[in-house]
Amino acid sequence: MCGIAGFFDKSENNHDVGQVLLSMLEGLACRGPDSTGVALFAPGADHEVVLRLKLGEEGNCSACLGALRNFLDREFRARHQLTSYGNAVRLKVTDIADVSTLAAGIEALDKRIEIVSVGECMEIVKQVGSPADLDRAYAVGQMKGTHGIGHTRLSTESKVDLSHSQPFGSHQLGDLAIVHNGHITNYHQLRRQYEQRKIRFFTENDSEVVAIYLADQINKGLALREALHAMLADLDGSFSCLVATANQFGLVKDQFALKPLLWAETGSFVALANEEFAIRSALPGAYDVREAQAREVRVWER
Repeated sequence: MCGIAGFFDKSENNHDVGQVLLSMLEGLACRGPDSTGVALFAPGADHEVVLRLKLGEEGNCSACLGALRNFLDREFRARHQLTSYGNAVRLKVTDIADVSTLAAGIEALDKRIEIVSVGECMEIVKQVGSPADLDRAYAVGQMKGTHGIGHTRLSTESKVDLSHSQPFGSHQLGDLAIVHNGHITNYHQLRRQYEQRKIRFFTENDSEVVAIYLADQINKGLALREALHAMLADLDGSFSCLVATANQFGLVKDQFALKPLLWAETGSFVALANEEFAIRSALPGAYDVREAQAREVRVWER
C-alpha cells in the first residue's frame, strides 16, 4: 500500500522539487500514514559532500553527537558544517580525499550512528509522520533541485522509525536512491549473500536490498537501464520501484504488475506515482498519464 512518487525537471534551472514532491505525497498519504521521506537532487559544489545521519533514537543521542563533533573537529577542523535536528544531522564536508573512509570513521564512533545518505548532489530526508510533519521539521517545501523521489510508508513487517522509512540510499555508491512499493520475496537470500561480502544492513526492510543491489550492479559496470533489467531477473516478488542518480531517473515494474505505477511526460517534466490523482494535484495541466506495464523499464537522463 505504500505511496511512491518522483519528479524530473527537464529544464536547466533548479525547480521547486521539494514542493512538488510534498504535494504528490500529500495525495498519497492515505496509502502510507507511518512515515514520509524524500531524496532530493541538486547541483553540488566542487569538492563538497553532504551526509545525512541518524544518531540513535530521539532523546538518547547526546553522546553520539558529542563523539561526532569531537571526531570532526579533530579530523576536519574548519572544513565541515554540522546542523542538528533532534536525532538527525546534516553534515557538509569539503576537500575529502576518500568519502568511504569518512563514512567508516563516523560509523565506528558508535554503533547507533547510521549514515542515511551520502552524495555530492543528493540528500535523503525522512522521518516518522506525515508529509506535513516532514516539511515542518526540515522545510522540504523550500528545497530546489533538478529531480527527486519520495515515499509514504505503510509498515507491514518491519518497525516504524526513521531507519526503516524510505527512500534508501547505498554506502557502496553515493548519489543513488530508491523508493519501492511491494515485496522482495528472496530478500533474505540476497541479504545473506551481501553480508558474506561484509556489506552492512541497517534495517529489516526488504526495500534496503534494492538500493544495495542496484549500487552493486552499477559498480560492476552496468548502466542504470541494464541494472534495472537485471533486477527483473534477480529479484523475486511483486514490486514497482523508482530510482534516481545524479543525472538519471528511472522506473522498473515486475513481471506480475500487481503494484500500480503511473507516469506522465511533457516537454518540461516527467512525473511518476502510484495514483494518478497525486500527479495531477501537484502538476495541473493537460497531459496524458500512462500505466507502466509488466516488466517495463524506463530511464530518463539529464
